[in-house]
Amino acid sequence: MEFKDYYQLLGVDRGATQDELKRAYRKLARKYHPDVSSVDDAEQKFKEVGEAYEVLKDPEKRAAYDQLGANWQTGQEFNAPPDWDAGFEFSGGGFTQGDGQAYSDFFESLFGQSFDRGHGSNRQSYQARGGDHHAKIMIDLEDSLNGATRPITLRVPEVDPSGHMHTRERVLNIKIPKGIAPGQQIRLSGQGDPGFGGGQAGDLYLEVAFRPHGRYRVEDRDIYLDLPVAPWEAALGATVKVPTPTGLVDLKLPAGSTAGRKMRIKGRGLPGKQSGDFYVVIEIVLPPAKSPEAEKVYRDMAEALAFNPRADLGV
Repeated sequence: MEFKDYYQLLGVDRGATQDELKRAYRKLARKYHPDVSSVDDAEQKFKEVGEAYEVLKDPEKRAAYDQLGANWQTGQEFNAPPDWDAGFEFSGGGFTQGDGQAYSDFFESLFGQSFDRGHGSNRQSYQARGGDHHAKIMIDLEDSLNGATRPITLRVPEVDPSGHMHTRERVLNIKIPKGIAPGQQIRLSGQGDPGFGGGQAGDLYLEVAFRPHGRYRVEDRDIYLDLPVAPWEAALGATVKVPTPTGLVDLKLPAGSTAGRKMRIKGRGLPGKQSGDFYVVIEIVLPPAKSPEAEKVYRDMAEALAFNPRADLGV
């Protein structure tokens, strides 16, 4: 889908105040309202103007949009990078999937999942309690394997007295529980909105995501490693050393192992009451034919084995 420049749609610059946004929206909404406008595509323009204002009037959505918008231009294909909203604190209650029917795929892809996590805060049930806040944080795999205490910096959108939107940073020292998995949350009591009339403050929920690791990847509570093996190790079988996050393990490869085969080492994933497992995914690596001797080995193999890897394709 194409990136949309919401500022351009409203005819304002990126430093516009909230009042300037409101005036621009009202002017364009009157101009393109389908009941009164004579413009051919008035209904479509009316929806686009409404979509732009829906985002820019909300400091949290606007801050998130500004963060992503710097990387795209109007007309470019838009694909939000993974974990783009990490470190961004929001109070929730904004866009929901149900609202998305009136807006474009671009709007829904940007805000449909990231900004509905806090919808329906406790204020609806407990008027005196402060609302909860939410944020996504990135941690290292090692933080989950061992447990850790780390400082994190969150960006909090705010509107100043002059109506300009900006973000302030707050730093928290948090304890990362041993064995926490991607998608799980850390609750910080009292770090949300202050209570009303002396009531209890809301909480801050930190959703955990893992930074990419140079060697391992994590799925649920399991850890995966792509293990390079030589063709003869895969064909004949072998015992090889496998690096796991908790140390080396001797793994016996069965003869006839094929590329993509998964082998499980039980209990070597993320720790916990039900520890995850460690999976080795076989990756067969061919030695390069960089010498006459190596080339001869390959020619001898071709003659001796009469192997056709495309036989199943009928060629």
